[in-house]
Amino acid sequence: MSAVPKQTPTAVAADVAADVAADVAERSRDARQRPLNHRNRLTSLPIVLPTLFVVLVVAVCVAVAVGSVGVRLDIVAMVIRDHLINAETSASAMDDQIVWNLRLPRVLLAAAVGAGLAAVGVTLQATVRNPLADPYVLGVSAGAGLTASIAITLGSVAVAGLSTSAAAFVGALAATIAVLGLSRRAGRVVPSRLVLAGVTLSYLFTGATSFVIFRTANADAAHSVLFWLLGSLSESSWSNLALPTVAVLVAGGYLMLQTRTLNALAAGDDAALSLGVSVHRARIQLLVVASLLTGVLVAVSGGIGFVGLIVPHLVRLAIGPDHRRLLPIAMLVGAIYLVAVDLLCRILVRPEELPIGIVTALLGAPVFLWLLRRSEAS
Repeated sequence: MSAVPKQTPTAVAADVAADVAADVAERSRDARQRPLNHRNRLTSLPIVLPTLFVVLVVAVCVAVAVGSVGVRLDIVAMVIRDHLINAETSASAMDDQIVWNLRLPRVLLAAAVGAGLAAVGVTLQATVRNPLADPYVLGVSAGAGLTASIAITLGSVAVAGLSTSAAAFVGALAATIAVLGLSRRAGRVVPSRLVLAGVTLSYLFTGATSFVIFRTANADAAHSVLFWLLGSLSESSWSNLALPTVAVLVAGGYLMLQTRTLNALAAGDDAALSLGVSVHRARIQLLVVASLLTGVLVAVSGGIGFVGLIVPHLVRLAIGPDHRRLLPIAMLVGAIYLVAVDLLCRILVRPEELPIGIVTALLGAPVFLWLLRRSEAS
């Protein structure tokens, strides 16, 4: 029998490097081939983004005009224009109050929340390489819901004098720290452990929230908690619009600068390392940004599910997996989607209002099932 030649460590390292390089080349070749089919069906990005922005502006104007008291679109445009240029409006006092103080802040908040949730969904799906990841898979929403329910039922004294929104953000931040701590192994965050820790803590926080609701003797407070947990934009105003808008713009700008890193992480840790990406550091930074943005959004809108799960999937099907295109388009589509959903919540059962999370679940669940069947068939 001939002896099997023993490889030196240098030869082994060379073989591993060659395998990684071949894998990266194959992934890059596949990534180049897949978007070609999508680009043949769609116009270029400089045309898609302005088009979607125009659609968003039209959706905002229509959502402001429609409601229990209708306002003509030309009056809506006039009121917005007059306020923007600081001119005295010729619209009636009632129309001015409805458009500027009641509906426009709510519609703009819906757009900001929708864009933010879509951005977080895109980021998490690439960072943890899990197509089922969404802004609530890490338990951030459940943590915010627990502290918010305590503030509503027991009063601000129970949460160190914080308001409901502030308490929700603190709960989201605490949930983020807990999930990151539980998902670490050998000093590194493991994506599979991250998802498991998030789901486990989400169940824990949800059970604690249910206990808080069960123990409260105030029926109105319990109703408020349930309505908030299902998502609502009814408390929107100019004062609570600034923070989520700035958060979405800052986080969205940061994530746009990280699109190449997101592409590398989506291809796998080995591919990302071969491309010079510090996988552990990049994953921590992206997860922290996504979680903090989720906390800000949940603090002002409650629990709104399926937006961060469905919107990235649908956009990815349309334009391909390149995050340089996927992220900005998903944010605009998410904004348009949530503006439309909020309008449905206001008009479906007038004069009552549906929690927005109910409608997003009713619309998102069938789409999600369709995506599952489509992935199994492909």
